[in-house]
Amino acid sequence: MRYLTIALAKGRLGKTFEMFEAIGINCDEMKSDTRKLIFTDEEHKLKFILSKASDVPTYVEYGAADIGIVGKDTILEEGRKLFEVIDLDMAKCRMCVIGPESSAELLKHKELIRVATKYPNIAKDYFYNTKHQTVELIKLHGSVELAPIVGLSEVIVDIVETGSTLKANGLQVLEEICPLSARMVVNQVSMKMEKERITKLITDVRAFLQERAQSK
Repeated sequence: MRYLTIALAKGRLGKTFEMFEAIGINCDEMKSDTRKLIFTDEEHKLKFILSKASDVPTYVEYGAADIGIVGKDTILEEGRKLFEVIDLDMAKCRMCVIGPESSAELLKHKELIRVATKYPNIAKDYFYNTKHQTVELIKLHGSVELAPIVGLSEVIVDIVETGSTLKANGLQVLEEICPLSARMVVNQVSMKMEKERITKLITDVRAFLQERAQSK
């Protein structure tokens, strides 16, 4: 039996480990203080790889991983060909249009504005296909909250969790694009070739999520 490979985004792995352990998978090795990027569960013939979040859909699309756990924001931005099978109801947040209160009128009247973001594909799809508003997109990699403060853009498109950072910088949510959370994705070929094993994993995860929801 070959290994099923699962790609996980480095960073917020606590709840992911909790989920896997609840369905009988040993995650002790991954939770230890190590620089390793590949871990195996010999009992269940599973291999875990840790990668940058934005690379998880790529590993899954090209078959380097059969399954991936990654945020909906990354799935939307990367636009890879894969099956999105479960909303894991973890790492919940929102993708929003953010700016000072004065920019609300520019959005309302669909004026030509500059939009700074780490997510140009999501921003482009929202403004061009949902709002039908022409904008100039500026790709940034760091603290996008700076952009409207220093006059680089009128608004930004970014993830909002608590909103405390925005408030501290005189910004607010002007429009909500979509809710976000962690999702399980599957390679299209793997879904056919390893249907029984992957389906069992999906069923076990769904049972865990249902039990967790009922206990709240």
